[in-house]
Amino acid sequence: MNISIQKFVRDKEPQRYIREYEIPDNSTLLSALQHIKAIDDPTLTFGAGCRSGICGACSVRVNGREELACSYMPKHGDHIEPLKYHGIKRDLMVDKSRAKQTLKTSTAWLHQSQKATITTKDEKLTELQSDCILCSSCYSACPVFAVNPDFLGPFALTRIYRYTADPREGDIKSSIDAIQSDGVWDCTLCGECTAVCPQGIDPKMDITMLRGTSSQYGYMDPNFGNMNFGFDPNAGF
Repeated sequence: MNISIQKFVRDKEPQRYIREYEIPDNSTLLSALQHIKAIDDPTLTFGAGCRSGICGACSVRVNGREELACSYMPKHGDHIEPLKYHGIKRDLMVDKSRAKQTLKTSTAWLHQSQKATITTKDEKLTELQSDCILCSSCYSACPVFAVNPDFLGPFALTRIYRYTADPREGDIKSSIDAIQSDGVWDCTLCGECTAVCPQGIDPKMDITMLRGTSSQYGYMDPNFGNMNFGFDPNAGF
């Protein structure tokens, strides 16, 4: 079985090319990459960690879709490439620091702790959002970054929702204020982030909920005022 991998070498002049490799059958993509590095190409560079789908270090794109290499079972002809919108260090290894910076920009943490009784229902409300492994799959899949590299992105907004929905957060407004620029209103609600999340998180729905909370604090879609509805609202009917 053969797969192809996009190679990227940052020497005197960056080189990008595709190389084909033969891999064993019935192995995960991560195992296949380790086989290639040990047997065929010791220069092949990729990320790896837990090998159990927990750490998110091995996320790559397979045939244009984000996958965890430790969980994906490759097929003949698969094409493997690094995540989009990340700086490439070498081959499949990317720099995720810019993506993780969105957590700081959005202030995705508890702003003001208050005492609250946490019910089982409260726990279930944000249980899934708390399972985010920061693999950057949703960041890579998001088409907004193609036109707005300053967009906060799906996993940062999901983290914000996780805290705004927490009864122990005593300052929801600070969180909402921080995500109005390059945030909730810039999302196209295309659902690509939801489709690729290995944890089954639904950032699209979280962002939709944040828009509702934003409205409660007096915010609205800044593009709404520029919309042309085809009639003069002051002309009467």
